[in-house]
Amino acid sequence: MSNSTDARTAILSSIRSALRSSMDAAEIADEYAAISRTYKRVGTLGRDALLDLFAHRLREYDAGVSYCPVDKISDEIARILRSRGRSKIAVPDGLPAGWLPEGFEFEDGTHFDDYQLDLMDGVLTGCTVAIAETGSIVLQTAAAQGPRILSLVPDYHLCVVFAEQVVETVPESFAQLDAVSTLPTTFFSGPSATADIEMTRIKGVHGPRFLDVVLVV
Repeated sequence: MSNSTDARTAILSSIRSALRSSMDAAEIADEYAAISRTYKRVGTLGRDALLDLFAHRLREYDAGVSYCPVDKISDEIARILRSRGRSKIAVPDGLPAGWLPEGFEFEDGTHFDDYQLDLMDGVLTGCTVAIAETGSIVLQTAAAQGPRILSLVPDYHLCVVFAEQVVETVPESFAQLDAVSTLPTTFFSGPSATADIEMTRIKGVHGPRFLDVVLVV
């Protein structure tokens, strides 16, 4: 009981400290600067190893990964969509027209509601940054990415990631995001999946059940 009481006291004390009205901006900055940061903050992998790690993590999450040069993005998107049997795809405003192959129905879904998005076969977006260590992709409400709803409702997501957008560590990704930190931001790692108390794994609960990533090298 004493351990529980001590823990409760420590937590409440921390909360009171954080809420102190007398604490000015300089004191807050000093406390923040004093936090120990002994965790890994900068990556050490070379380019090829970095991209291999990112692809490996994605495949562990059951995502599809393919590579292509920048002048073949449209061809690779067409190949993947045909293999998935997807033809009616929502896209965000600002997505490069050169990415869109012929023979598919692409619709600007920037202002779609959940009902309209649910009628689509999937969504195609770019990204802001990707993290190799965690296999995570970061989307923001920005050009070629769209509002959060765009990537959360459709059953399928095809995401284009450029090699130069991939960093090794989470701290590196936050450094990349610092200049655009006010934008709504979504981190995701692989297709959406969750498990209940009986460990029954369900896909597609909080986002798309299927994810493909085109890694542009």
